Amino acid sequence: MLRTIDLRGRVLSPAEFLAVVPRADAARDEALATAARIVDDVARRGEDALREQAATFDRVSEHEIAVPASHLDEALAQLDPRIRAALDEAILRVRAASAAQVPGPSVTELGPGARVTQRWQPVRRVGLYVPGGKAVYPSSVVMNVVPAQVAGVREVALASPPQAEFDGRVHPVILAAARLLGVTEVYAMGGAGAIGAFAHGIPSLGLDPVDVVTGPGNNFVASAKRAVAGRVGTDSEAGATEILIVADAAADARLIAADLVSQAEHDEQASAVLVTDAPDLAEAVRDALEPRVVDTRHTERVRAAFGGPQSAIVLVDDIAQATAFSNAYAPEHLELHLTDPRPEDYVNAGAVFVGPYTPVSLGDYLAGSNHVLPTGGQARYGAGLSAATFLRPQQVVEYDRAALSAVHEAIVTLADAEALPAHGEAVSARFAD
Repeated sequence: MLRTIDLRGRVLSPAEFLAVVPRADAARDEALATAARIVDDVARRGEDALREQAATFDRVSEHEIAVPASHLDEALAQLDPRIRAALDEAILRVRAASAAQVPGPSVTELGPGARVTQRWQPVRRVGLYVPGGKAVYPSSVVMNVVPAQVAGVREVALASPPQAEFDGRVHPVILAAARLLGVTEVYAMGGAGAIGAFAHGIPSLGLDPVDVVTGPGNNFVASAKRAVAGRVGTDSEAGATEILIVADAAADARLIAADLVSQAEHDEQASAVLVTDAPDLAEAVRDALEPRVVDTRHTERVRAAFGGPQSAIVLVDDIAQATAFSNAYAPEHLELHLTDPRPEDYVNAGAVFVGPYTPVSLGDYLAGSNHVLPTGGQARYGAGLSAATFLRPQQVVEYDRAALSAVHEAIVTLADAEALPAHGEAVSARFAD
C-alpha cells in the first residue's frame, strides 16, 4: 500500500530533501485552477453561482443558504447529550489555550517624552469555514470560533456545505455546535464557493464581506484561500490532511499503523508518511496496516490515500537524517515515536505530538491545541490557527517636542540621503519659530 523511499547512504542538501518529499503536486495544481474559477464565478454572479455549485457538488437545490435561527435552535435541542458534553469540554480546553495566545500591550520608552506602544487589535468581521462532505466536523466549529471570540472579533459568520441527507440544511451537529458557541450567522454553502462568498459578499443573502477567512477543508478550499488572498486575510492553507511519523526501533508498530490510518480516513488525498531508521519497524508497520485497513470503516478511502504519491515509508540512516527530512517536509501533524524525541529539533511542523500517548487524534479534539494547521509545506513559514490569526499588531507612537528635537538633525540627514527633503522639512517646520 505504501511505497518506499530509501534515502540511506545519501547526503542531501535542504533543496534535495525538498525534491524527494512525497507530495501530490498535480492534484494541488488542478485544485488551484478550479478553485480560482469557482471564486470568480461567485464574485460575478453571487447567489446564482452558489446555488448552481450546490446542485453540482452537494446535490441540493432550493435550500435556504442563510440558515434561519430556528434551524440552530432545533439542532441544539436535539443534540445527543454525550456529544454536547464532549463539545463543552473541547470548548473549555481550546478557550484556555487560546487565551494564552493573546499578547498584552507593551510600552517602549526610548527616552524622555518618546514612547512607542505595541497593541493588538482584533479584526472586525471573520468568515469561518467548516467542511462537511466525507465527514462531519463539529470540532472544527470549536477550533474556528473559539480563537476568534477570545481575540475579541465582533462579527462571526460561519459556513458549511448543505447536506442532501438533511434536505439541504447544514449538518445538525454543526449547527448545534455553532448555537452552543452563540454563533447566529450561518450559511449553507460549501467548498471554494463559500470562501469566495465570504471574500466578496453576497448582498441578496445579507452576507457582508469579511476581513479574514479561516478554516480547514480539501485542496479546493485551501486553493480558494490563495485565490482571495489580498482581498481578505486568510489563515494558512489547511488542505488535505498530513501526518508524518518519525520512529525508531523501540516504537510500537501497532500504534503507528493506527495513527496512519486515522488520518488517511479523512480523504483520498490525505498524506501518510513514516520516517524511520529501523527497517524491521517499517516491515512491522506494513504488517500491522493490512488488517487495520481491512477492518476500518473507510477502507477504500484509506487504500487510495496510502496508494497516492503523497504517502510513503521513508528509510533513513539515522534520526539526524529523519529530522532533516521532517523539517524539509514541514508536516501538518508530526508525531515523534522516539526513545529520545527532542521536539526542539523539529522546527517545521504545524503541531508536534510527542510520545506514544499523544496521538494526532488527541489534537483533533481535546488536547486544547488547535487542529486547523498548515499543509503542503506551509509550516516552514506559516502557523496554525490561533487567536493571533484574528489580531493585528499596531504601533502607537507618541513624542513630545523635546523628544522630537532630540532626533531632528538625524531625521533631516536621513531624509536628504534618500533624496526626500520634504520629509526632513516636515520635522523642521515644527521648530521654525
